[in-house]
Amino acid sequence: MRIVVALGGNALLHRGERPDAEPQRRNVLHAAEALVSLAGEHELIVTHGNGPQVGVLAMESAADPMLSRPFPLDPLGAETHGLIGYWLMQSLHNVLPHRRVVALLTQCVVDCADPAFTHPTKFVGPTYDEAAARALATERNWVVAPDGDAWRRVVASPEPLEVVEESVIRTLTDNGVLVVCAGGGGVPVLRHADGTLEGVEAVIDKDLTAALLAERLGADALLLLTDVSAVETNYGHADSSPIAVATAEELRSFGFATGSMGPKVEAACRFADRTGGVAAIGSLTDAAAVLAGAAGTRVIASRG
Repeated sequence: MRIVVALGGNALLHRGERPDAEPQRRNVLHAAEALVSLAGEHELIVTHGNGPQVGVLAMESAADPMLSRPFPLDPLGAETHGLIGYWLMQSLHNVLPHRRVVALLTQCVVDCADPAFTHPTKFVGPTYDEAAARALATERNWVVAPDGDAWRRVVASPEPLEVVEESVIRTLTDNGVLVVCAGGGGVPVLRHADGTLEGVEAVIDKDLTAALLAERLGADALLLLTDVSAVETNYGHADSSPIAVATAEELRSFGFATGSMGPKVEAACRFADRTGGVAAIGSLTDAAAVLAGAAGTRVIASRG
């Protein structure tokens, strides 16, 4: 099978964990180890989140006295793609020494008229209490929003329309290379009428890009792997309940939040409806079981 695997940012940097290099390297190695059984039997294209990491870089850039203005989000996204891509490429090489692995810096086209630019929803960076978040919002001209019991910065997350390097990813995969790509949803760019590309201030949702890439590459399965075991109704409450299997229509009807599980659900639903392939959401540590339908949440095409 050809499988697109999307690794959640919180699976690479655990909630509440300091964004130091060593814990991230350790978590990336564990992620690579969790993919060994899949990579041994299937073609893999691996994408990854970057929300925690790009937020840290944005904070550092904003506080750097040597800069006249902070770096925009698109080059910071490229930096995180290189950073996490390097760790993943190296870790996958170490656990799969006979496989060829490459990390490919990837651009993703978005629309400058996308309403996401005026209604930011994508969480980036660390968590704060409400008072600290509001103070930073005033100081740095941020938009902040509640994320569970904490608060975080939110930025524009426009719809991914086209992966610029799609043909390169296809060629590499067709030739047996395990490709790490579309990190953080890909670096967001605008395509002008003359075909030239220009970066734009945003962070694309990596699950939606993964679904687009999986569809375009003719993947048999899309696995969205994170730090939760399954999609749940009433997540975080005493009456929460895991969902083992649901149609895309049924899953969408629960109205999951756009800043958390919503994009994963939408990505899985799109892939299932558009291709009829396997779409599943679950824990990174259960990767093989999620593919087999023995763990996580499996999404099937809407009826009719």
